[in-house]
Amino acid sequence: MPDIISIGEPLFELNQPKDESIFRQGHGGDTSNCAIAAARQGASVAYVTAVGADQFGDSFMRLWQEEGVDTSAVHKSPVAHTGIYFVTHGPDGHVFSYMRAGSAASRMTPEQLPVEMIKGARILHASGISQAISSSAADTVFAAMRIARSAGVTVSYDTNLRLRLWPLDRARAVIHSAVALADIVRPGLDDARHLTGLVEPDAIVDFYLSMGAKIVALTLGEDGAIVATAEHRERLDPIAVRLVDATGAGDMFDGAFLAEYLRTGDPFASARYANMAAALSTEGYGAVAPMPRREAVEAAIAAGRT
Repeated sequence: MPDIISIGEPLFELNQPKDESIFRQGHGGDTSNCAIAAARQGASVAYVTAVGADQFGDSFMRLWQEEGVDTSAVHKSPVAHTGIYFVTHGPDGHVFSYMRAGSAASRMTPEQLPVEMIKGARILHASGISQAISSSAADTVFAAMRIARSAGVTVSYDTNLRLRLWPLDRARAVIHSAVALADIVRPGLDDARHLTGLVEPDAIVDFYLSMGAKIVALTLGEDGAIVATAEHRERLDPIAVRLVDATGAGDMFDGAFLAEYLRTGDPFASARYANMAAALSTEGYGAVAPMPRREAVEAAIAAGRT
């Protein structure tokens, strides 16, 4: 049985480097990225999703298998397509465009869940995007979270707010209902400000701890992160990087944190490790290609990179 199960939507990536006319092919989707990131740190991981019977779905199946991600719970739809997204880079950073309406993952249902696999895992990970893509996907994620909780499996949730996908009021209601089922909550600062109406990072951390989270890891973009439990909190300084593309950095943080937390049981050491891993992942184009493996992260930490 895999230790970590991630559930959500994969998106085939077409990424246009700054000042270039071509789009480079790649792979994305927040929970897929998280699964790969965790696997690259040595964790045993499975992905629960659906892809189309198309070349993009086939490409994902090859990728996951190459990365050591269990695909036994990936459903291949004969009628729906694999989602696609485009990344362009300009003076104000990266911009995303999507072709995901009606994707195979958006048609996931609770009946497709691998119940025994979930019960046998140590961590289940999902995100706000996993629930934003459709009502049936939202229901499927809720069902998976409840199965996990009933079996004593730790539940991890990245709020990952995308207001292009749903209005704020509905997003807030669904995401905070999911947060109430989660043990580990990983909001980003901008998302959390929208969702909570709060501004100060420590107030946001307090808000999510009050909802029942055992661990809150609030990422602050260029300002590092805060990781907290009810008893203690720690501010992590940002790591200086040769920034190329921040696509997938938050997902890298998620996967690295979960893998390291399973290994050490220490949320603060795990967050420091994930902070370094996420920083390293921004030094190349695309979501998956620049994700570092454990050896690179440990080498950067040992070298005292700051």
